[in-house]
Amino acid sequence: MMRIFNWLRVSLVMLLLTVVNIESGSAQVLRIAVAANAQGLIKKLQADFKKRTGIESEAIIGASGKLTAQMMNGAPFDVFLSADTEFPDQLFAAGMGLKKPMVYAMGSLIVCGNTAADIRKWRQLISGTQFKKVAIANPKTAPYGKAAEESLRYYQLLGGLRSRLVYGESISQVNTYLQTGVVTIGFTTEAFLYENIDKSHLKWARVEEKSYTPIAQAAILLSYAKKGKLREATAFFDYLGSAAARKIIGSSGYRLPLAKK
Repeated sequence: MMRIFNWLRVSLVMLLLTVVNIESGSAQVLRIAVAANAQGLIKKLQADFKKRTGIESEAIIGASGKLTAQMMNGAPFDVFLSADTEFPDQLFAAGMGLKKPMVYAMGSLIVCGNTAADIRKWRQLISGTQFKKVAIANPKTAPYGKAAEESLRYYQLLGGLRSRLVYGESISQVNTYLQTGVVTIGFTTEAFLYENIDKSHLKWARVEEKSYTPIAQAAILLSYAKKGKLREATAFFDYLGSAAARKIIGSSGYRLPLAKK
């Protein structure tokens, strides 16, 4: 009799654990993978989206290329906001997207630094010996790093500068280098200036757009969303093209893509 009682008790515990696991899985929030350049923007979008829909979301920040590699290996993300169109296009081509990628923002590359010099003359400054380190994001995984490298190549500065380049894993690491003084000057996103940080010691100048490929940033609704958060993920993906979201994007250091008619 005691053995039967113990068996029933164990069975009941296992059943309760199963129910808890199912409930915790269904309670998991919408997961949004976000390129590091948009970590300030996504907080504003999340807050506004929740206010309008009541839907909770979690943002996972990283370099676009690294996030893409994680998704290719099964990372549980429902929506992806990249810093370019190339990585979302790769995911869609691999059958991992439910809709074609949508451009939600146009990025702007800037030079930023803690210097008394006129940073508008950044080409002359970095071609000299005043700055021993110049920061850019990894061009293989971070689109803003790729744009910085393109610009340096365009102005024929890359070859002479390579030994002084300091690479951040993502644009947010470059921003940390600039804020903490690890480097005096670096290439980053204009959106950095709109984040809630002390930038009073920094000067900046836009990099001429003719020197790099336009930074069109695309979002993609991922197939993984079908495992539980399709309604919420679709709602957020559609929200990105709304007037409310576009207003936030346009006031956060980005230019807006043409609205679909």
